[in-house]
Amino acid sequence: MSLALDPTAQDLLFREAHTANTFTDEPVSDEQVQAIYDLIKYAPTAFNQSPLRVVLVRSAEARERLVPHMSEGNRAKTATAPLVAILAADNEFHEELPTLFPAFPQAKDLFFAERAAREQAAAMNASLQAGYFILGIRAAGLAAGPMTGFDPAGVRKEFLDDDHTPLMIINIGKPGENASFPRGPRLSYDEVVTTV
Repeated sequence: MSLALDPTAQDLLFREAHTANTFTDEPVSDEQVQAIYDLIKYAPTAFNQSPLRVVLVRSAEARERLVPHMSEGNRAKTATAPLVAILAADNEFHEELPTLFPAFPQAKDLFFAERAAREQAAAMNASLQAGYFILGIRAAGLAAGPMTGFDPAGVRKEFLDDDHTPLMIINIGKPGENASFPRGPRLSYDEVVTTV
């Protein structure tokens, strides 16, 4: 069976895409990031809650504040990537629900009055949006270097507030020399999919 997406696009988004560890010095523009967001904002989330929030780290001063919170193996690539994005879950996303989900404005108080319920929903749904964000970066002809190797408490204190939970940090740009490791093996369909 063939897919609706043409093979070139399949390669760009999936088969030929790799996590990048080095980048050229070509900048990533605000217009490129806006185009990425305008594409990925349609990611599905429960009640259209859309809890993903993105902090773009552009300035040298902000980069100097971020790098010490990265795991040792992620510091050099974060220091030199053209653009770094901190992806976070907004634990107060429910305040936007009357606008984002007007068909059922009561959802805000009915399902998300408790902070623990919001944190769980925000983490799950913002992670789903983060996957789309990576695909959006690839669709823009750029490479993504997503990382979870960082100190969440330090990043939260430095760049966010107590209402936002950092999920991952993504280096973004054109891939540089020897940007990626060789493709690792993947599990087969039969190893992953079970029919009941």
